[in-house]
Amino acid sequence: MADAVWEQYPYLYETHLHTSEASACARNTGAEMARACREYGYTGIFVTDHNWGGNTAVDRALPWEEWVEGFAKGYEHAKAEGSRIGLDVFFGYEAGYQGTEFLIYGVDPAWMKSHPQLWEATVEQQYTAVHEAGGMVIHAHPYREEPYIPRIRLYPQWVDGVEGINAAHSNSKSTAHNDPEYDARAAAYARQHGLPMSAGSDVHGVRLLGGGVAFRRRISSAADYVHAILSDEDRVLTDGEKWYDKDGQVIE
Repeated sequence: MADAVWEQYPYLYETHLHTSEASACARNTGAEMARACREYGYTGIFVTDHNWGGNTAVDRALPWEEWVEGFAKGYEHAKAEGSRIGLDVFFGYEAGYQGTEFLIYGVDPAWMKSHPQLWEATVEQQYTAVHEAGGMVIHAHPYREEPYIPRIRLYPQWVDGVEGINAAHSNSKSTAHNDPEYDARAAAYARQHGLPMSAGSDVHGVRLLGGGVAFRRRISSAADYVHAILSDEDRVLTDGEKWYDKDGQVIE
């Protein structure tokens, strides 16, 4: 079945990836991550480093524009290497609110620089600002339980979709956050509220898990990815071991 899925959906994208330039918990640089993902067989990746509300590696005391420049380094290095080796690299980020995290797509560092109010934005204000830019907000691993997450908080009216499959939860090679029940609850939550689902690995180093979203066609840009998810385009999800349909059901 895996070979058949690959044949129908040959364009695989890692949508949740961290680099050591901008995420303090990451172990490898953007360039190293790009090479590993290209070797694995990904068509493209989204670099989604932790912002100021999460485990950022960039000094929060820096002036806003300097902070954004430092924050973008992992993406820029991955992008440069991706251009060299034939891997599509897109920008995103993971926004943290006291442990609750959101994946932001469809904006870029220039947009961030022009929106210093993001630093103090609420979840609602974040959603509004990202939407005004044509971007998308995905609730990352909404049911994960860890000491850094004080409680589970859900915002179905302030997100565009849900990370229904997070490979860190369900892939047998994962060494952190490993509990498939987190994904089962996330997928049920998405279905309950009619929210589209994505998948990613939440990977922090070159020991890849292989999670992500696969399409029948090549995604041309971050904006194209936003449109594909919001329009509920045909796609499959994977944790690197199992394949799921876009509603989070295992493909037998």
